[in-house]
Amino acid sequence: MTVYPAFPAHDVATHEDAAPLAVRVVDPLSLSPELAAAWDALADDASEPNPFVERWCLQPALHLLDPERRARLVMVRDGDGGPVIGVMPLAPADRYGRLPLRHAIGWAHPNHFLGLPLVRAGFERLFWSILLGWCDAAPWARTLVHLPRLTEDGPLHRALADVAQGRGRAVEIVHREERALLDSRLSPDAYWQAAVRAKKRKELRRQTKRLADQGELAFRRWRPDEPLDPWIDAFLDLEMRGWKGRAGSALASHGETEAWFRATLAGAVATDRLAMSALDLDGRPLAMLIHFLCPPGGFSFKTAFDEAYARFSPGVLLQRENLDLLDDPAIDWVDSCAVPHHPMIDSIWRERRRLVWVNVPLSAAPDRWRFDALTRVEAIWRRWKRPHSTPSDAIQDPS
Repeated sequence: MTVYPAFPAHDVATHEDAAPLAVRVVDPLSLSPELAAAWDALADDASEPNPFVERWCLQPALHLLDPERRARLVMVRDGDGGPVIGVMPLAPADRYGRLPLRHAIGWAHPNHFLGLPLVRAGFERLFWSILLGWCDAAPWARTLVHLPRLTEDGPLHRALADVAQGRGRAVEIVHREERALLDSRLSPDAYWQAAVRAKKRKELRRQTKRLADQGELAFRRWRPDEPLDPWIDAFLDLEMRGWKGRAGSALASHGETEAWFRATLAGAVATDRLAMSALDLDGRPLAMLIHFLCPPGGFSFKTAFDEAYARFSPGVLLQRENLDLLDDPAIDWVDSCAVPHHPMIDSIWRERRRLVWVNVPLSAAPDRWRFDALTRVEAIWRRWKRPHSTPSDAIQDPS
């Protein structure tokens, strides 16, 4: 474990009783029990929940999905024995989209659907100030820190903008997206009536009746007293038999992603984060859903359905039952984690979560010069590509 001294946070408000802060790059493969407990405790006090940076999800990802060990697991801690106030995976990058430009990025893998660090509530500005100051001195960090998928105007995004302004530069938003969100005080039935057109509801009732004519149709939820492996095996099989299996992007298409998935779901059970549901026909799942519940929010992590029954819309029928989440007093909202404009979930969940990809310049004069040059190039590029550009066309890589 490497320990770096904290940098002064004179440009941000700090807690008067705060002990000297330390930034640590921690080996996730040899995490001490004491640091593991501190990381776990941070999740319960997070400014914004993010299951993908909780220990049970991120630790196996760093172990299994980063074979070149490029990611740095960075912890900001209140002294040597105090609480951890922030955790974030960072990595060096040699290219910025199409450009050869060294910089630092918030590390992620294809199933890491939110880029927020895990930060103790009330310490957002202090965390960013310490982290950026540490990046200023890190020999592998150059030019900027690229942070994908922050909640736009959320506590962490606002704090980052404040800290960047105090450092003499504004945060540059380089990409925006919206994805489906479930956030309503309505009952499940009232929400379904309001969100789905009457004609569509009638069609779904007809499909349900036709499907029930083929066998016993049942909705079930996983219970903590049930074995986990049969649910995991059924989901992996269902996903593998669909388009993701044919494309080679299913979880079971690669040994490392399947191992990560199994380890992560076991960790979610141990931390009481897991919710799963299924729509069965004669005891065989036609559609399955996996959620991570991190009060006050939830995250719709994975879904799969049997494409042989696509004409019956089993995924939509399961989402209808899944609206029971609106009755959970501990959950105020659920992030779909879906791609923008998803044809199924966007037609049911009517609220939207806005995400931004941002660049923050580092402080050295050469870093500022390169950052300003990049910002000018990107502005020209966006004007040239508008209005037909897509994320894959952009200079930046919004992944």
